[in-house]
Amino acid sequence: PRADLPPVDPTTVSAVATTFLEGLVTAAGLKGSVSAKVEGENIDIDVLGDDLNFLVGTKGATLMALQDLTRVVSQRRLGDHETRLRVDVAGYREKRREALSRFALKVAADVKTSGQARALEPMNSADRKIVHDALVESEGISTRSEGTDPFRRVVVALASTLESSVDDQDSDQALDSQES
Repeated sequence: PRADLPPVDPTTVSAVATTFLEGLVTAAGLKGSVSAKVEGENIDIDVLGDDLNFLVGTKGATLMALQDLTRVVSQRRLGDHETRLRVDVAGYREKRREALSRFALKVAADVKTSGQARALEPMNSADRKIVHDALVESEGISTRSEGTDPFRRVVVALASTLESSVDDQDSDQALDSQES
């Protein structure tokens, strides 16, 4: 923990975040429940229910904004704190991880067959990290990120033609996107 931040009990942060999200779900006229799990400094909050796509948005953009807003609300009420807050809606994050991993493996197979590198569509840092992680043990395949956000993308190539794997910027940004 950073010495310059006062200790804030993660359970308290969880309670503030959960209350905020319950109010938001109700105000939006949605039916859902909010549950939280605290492990050390990590707080995972799940919003479950039907017809919650509104809270996920295209490629999870609304979900990321919702997570950021929840983090800001908890910091405004409790002050800055050393916790990592992750919000998920209707299991979206796991579904996205699975779909991106399957897609990455298919692209890797195509690259092996054709011998041609493939640049994927621009992705946020968390999605790029999923792709890098999915292919890290793919024999004969390497990945790297190119470009600058919001147009940064993963390039999948034969290991003999591409030098590096996941770069530090993606790892750091993926962690930042999950922190509060």
